[in-house]
Amino acid sequence: MLDNNHTITIIHKEYLYEMLEKIKQNPGIFLGKYSITRLRAFLDGYMSSREDLGLPPTQQEIEFNQFQDWIQKRFKITSSHGWDSIILFYSADERDALNNFFELFEQFRNGESSTREEINQEQVIESKHSLIP
Repeated sequence: MLDNNHTITIIHKEYLYEMLEKIKQNPGIFLGKYSITRLRAFLDGYMSSREDLGLPPTQQEIEFNQFQDWIQKRFKITSSHGWDSIILFYSADERDALNNFFELFEQFRNGESSTREEINQEQVIESKHSLIP
């Protein structure tokens, strides 16, 4: 007779950004093709699975949820379109949108301003400081 008394140990590890980096390196393996729409579906499945398992959100997942607001401010969008739709709208195609996602996400993670005007002002301030002897 088999012993079915198994214990599952759940390790709360920050994994989201590591997974996104792996997807960035080889989108075809994880998504089937280079597509921001497929990335969104993949991430929705990931988040939904964690929620179904009753796992609390990690710090990275909480931070990632702020990406939507950042993208909306970045592109001055007030509608309810998701970050993927917004990026796709401003891209040539699905592949370009996926590449743009990774660039924008890196800017978001680095704490860059979501508004282009603020970005330009920050660059001007940095330039002025570099001119001071």
